Amino acid sequence: MIPPRISFNAEKLLLLALSFFAIIMTSSDGPCLAMGQGNNNNATIIGVNIGVVLDLETRGAQMGLSCINMSLSDFYSSNPSYKTRLVLNVRDSKQDEVAAAAAALDLIKNKQVQAIIGPEGLVQGDFIIDLGNKSHVPIISFSATNPSLRSIRSPYFVRAVQNDSSQVNAISAVIQAFGWKEAVLIYVDNEFGESIIPSLTYALREVSTQVPYRSIISPSATDDQILEELYKLMTMQTRVFIVHMLPTLGSRLFAKAKEVGMMSEGYVWILTNGITDRLSSVVSSVVTSSMQGVLGIRTYIPNTPNLDNFMFRWKMKFQQDNPSILNPTLNIFGYRAYDATRALAMAIEEMGATNFTFQMLNASTNATDLDSIGVSQNGQKLLQELANMMFTGLTGNFKLVSGQLESSVLQIVNINGNAARGVGFWTQENGLLRDLNSFNASKYSTSKSNLGPIIWPGDTTYFPKGWEIPTNGKRLKILVPVKVGFSQFVKVTQDPSTNTFQVTGYCIDIFRAVIEKLPYAIAYDLIPFALPNGIKAGNYNDMIDQVFYQNYDAIVGDTTITANRSLYVDFTLPYTESGVAMLVPYKDSKSKNGWVFLKPLTWDLWLTTGCFFVFIALVVWILEHQINEDFRGPAAHQVGTSFWFSFSTIVFAQRERIFSNLARFVVIVWVFVVLILTQSYTASLSSLLVVQNLQPTVTNMDWLLKSGEKVGYLDSSFVYEMLKQMKFDDSRLISYQSPEECDALLSNGSTKGGIAAAVDEVPYIKLVLSKYCNKYTMIPTFKTAGFGFVFRKGSPLVPDISQAILNVTEGRKMMEIENAWFPSQTNCLDSTNSISSNRLGLDNFWGLFLIAGVAAVLALLIFMVMFIKRNWHIITSSSGSFWEKTIALGRQFHQRDLNSHTFRKARFRDRSMEDGGNVTATIETLEDSNFPPSPSSDSSQIDNVLTNEQGSPSAEQGLSNYIDERYPKIAINVELTNVNC
Repeated sequence: MIPPRISFNAEKLLLLALSFFAIIMTSSDGPCLAMGQGNNNNATIIGVNIGVVLDLETRGAQMGLSCINMSLSDFYSSNPSYKTRLVLNVRDSKQDEVAAAAAALDLIKNKQVQAIIGPEGLVQGDFIIDLGNKSHVPIISFSATNPSLRSIRSPYFVRAVQNDSSQVNAISAVIQAFGWKEAVLIYVDNEFGESIIPSLTYALREVSTQVPYRSIISPSATDDQILEELYKLMTMQTRVFIVHMLPTLGSRLFAKAKEVGMMSEGYVWILTNGITDRLSSVVSSVVTSSMQGVLGIRTYIPNTPNLDNFMFRWKMKFQQDNPSILNPTLNIFGYRAYDATRALAMAIEEMGATNFTFQMLNASTNATDLDSIGVSQNGQKLLQELANMMFTGLTGNFKLVSGQLESSVLQIVNINGNAARGVGFWTQENGLLRDLNSFNASKYSTSKSNLGPIIWPGDTTYFPKGWEIPTNGKRLKILVPVKVGFSQFVKVTQDPSTNTFQVTGYCIDIFRAVIEKLPYAIAYDLIPFALPNGIKAGNYNDMIDQVFYQNYDAIVGDTTITANRSLYVDFTLPYTESGVAMLVPYKDSKSKNGWVFLKPLTWDLWLTTGCFFVFIALVVWILEHQINEDFRGPAAHQVGTSFWFSFSTIVFAQRERIFSNLARFVVIVWVFVVLILTQSYTASLSSLLVVQNLQPTVTNMDWLLKSGEKVGYLDSSFVYEMLKQMKFDDSRLISYQSPEECDALLSNGSTKGGIAAAVDEVPYIKLVLSKYCNKYTMIPTFKTAGFGFVFRKGSPLVPDISQAILNVTEGRKMMEIENAWFPSQTNCLDSTNSISSNRLGLDNFWGLFLIAGVAAVLALLIFMVMFIKRNWHIITSSSGSFWEKTIALGRQFHQRDLNSHTFRKARFRDRSMEDGGNVTATIETLEDSNFPPSPSSDSSQIDNVLTNEQGSPSAEQGLSNYIDERYPKIAINVELTNVNC
């Protein structure tokens, strides 16, 4: 329910009375006014003069003044105990800068106002701000949004509204979200329009969006002049327009844009808050007929019950005061006026019962009015109170930062029907948001998915790509290089009779194939980069400069993509193979190296193989020494036999027999390793002897740099700068212009005035190889991006051209073009064969050596365990030191293992032969035995158990006694059979 209020006429009379008493009290102690607060208590009410300078003939000023009066009425009615009252002194600036300045001077000099509310714009306000700075009177504006430099320099200017620059990042975020690379700025030709342009252009550049054109429209432009400018915009490729002007001119602009068809599908219109914050003042018929699908940025005002109540009360009051105005509208500036007035009233109250006076300056008799104005004694304190003021106003939090209202949330709107529909928000911390409850405190987003559905011009929901090739637009001017050699890439032929040029070549055919893949037609002219006499006008960097300075639109040719060039122009995706390589002659070094047999294996593999031969020899000797006579005898004999056995496995010529199963296991694994090594060595050596003829004369760039040899490069190529950066001296660099000239230089060599190597890009190198493939080879050196088409920075054609390049390179068309300009040579050697070393290294065989090593170590461990177990009585004997026990074990290892079946059978066979016959012994094992029967083997005669025929036991008795003593748990049946020869 709305509380009862006094009528507007009563308020008017009260304000007039306050003003009258304030004027009277000025001659004494100041504008103090005594007002009764009740029947019993009297309180002193201090009236404080405040100036208001507005264009009272405009609807916006009338709305602002109404909100100012309502703010004071609401504030003092809710705070009746406050001791101060603002006394408004209203002046009409009459939409004139001089009148506004005179009104402000009168208020400061004659009324000694403590602050001035207004003016509406800084067009009128520059002089008023200077007056406020001179007299220390704060100038508070609720509608001056343009960021003037003069206002920034004045500490006494308070902007109770956000300036226009606060929205530029929101606009750039929308542009970035949809990926538009160009945007045309359309703005009014006055201070309001121009003030935002520098910051807006910078914000767009930060998101890689260019401004190819600025359309400036006069505030007094006729309809024909607006149409002329729109027709000019229609001839451009860009279809994204950012409009910054006031609704009066903006409504005319959109009406004419609708008339010429620029509100149809494919166009993008983005409004600044210059129109969207005042959209209610635009004629509704213009909105519904000419502004459908337009995007806009406006200040977000949260819908609260307090705001709704104020709007209802304001509408009633405004209609009472202005009965001739039907359906009045309220916009953001009315809210700002309300909040700014409240802030000023609160600041004055916080200052308390201060003597609100001016200090008058001593002026000469010839002084002007400016020289005779006084200085407010409370201006600085009032500024401080305003800076500290914080409260919740109609539009949200009110807080001044550096003399202007703190930045708040901006809303992205889409005009549909007769109103603007919100599709998202933008905040300085989080970027684009679908709603204010979904913010992420750690992430700034420019994703279009954070915006709601948008209906674009033409009543479509598909967002425009932002540019088109106009049917009546200009043709693209495309530069092509003029080349002396390598004409397969680009060839320019001049017709002397008609003085016209014909351009052909591999790059040209690729470009034409790409243009055919585009979903739209592009009109273009290929213009040779040549002087009138047909000679080339410069190098590739010079052509890049021409595009950078916008003299031409693009470059089509064999232009290499480099990082430095990409700073000035945009490149499409590459359409050729990338890289820089060396072209070097072959050298014939067959049969000139007597140590070629060592090259198949690297030194670490040779060393590892030799060490393993020695290691295997040692392992076999340890395992066979006790049981094999071939590994016994003098030390030299043992070493020689062990090494002979190990190294003879290379050709599998070992003749020594192996008796130990552990040694057999080790040898089998090692023979497998040797087999793999020898086969690989044979294959590598054979390959090396064949490839030896294809070795290049130069293998790497470092050797070329240190050798002092001369180097060739293609004339006008970027390779020259690259070689200079690598510290190649100019005296060593020789340019060539054709494959034939390159062949001649390489054939002569560096010593005869030629070159040792040519450094160039891979496509050029392959072209030379296609003609001289039997003489040269290619050594890859550096990575580059390849050839690409060049366009202006930010050109919207680049993404579509790049996509079309992918379609061409992945299809059959690319192969057809390559075969047409670079036919393959069937009589050439395979120049793509790797010239790198075919040597085998340890990395190829470490797994084999690991297996052999593990097998040998495992066999040694098993042997050591068995040996220690058999001689455990030596280790456990109480007598002797550790060293003596070790020596005893060594002696035991050096002795023959008489328990080995090899020695037992040798003795048995020798004894039987002495008796004149063969002896066959069959041993039946009844219990487990550590030495099961094994095949007989040759051995020396040992007479320690069996005795001879001189009074000794017989052979069968001796064998039986021996076995019974050593193996009492084994029952043995011996059958002797004498076989007579």
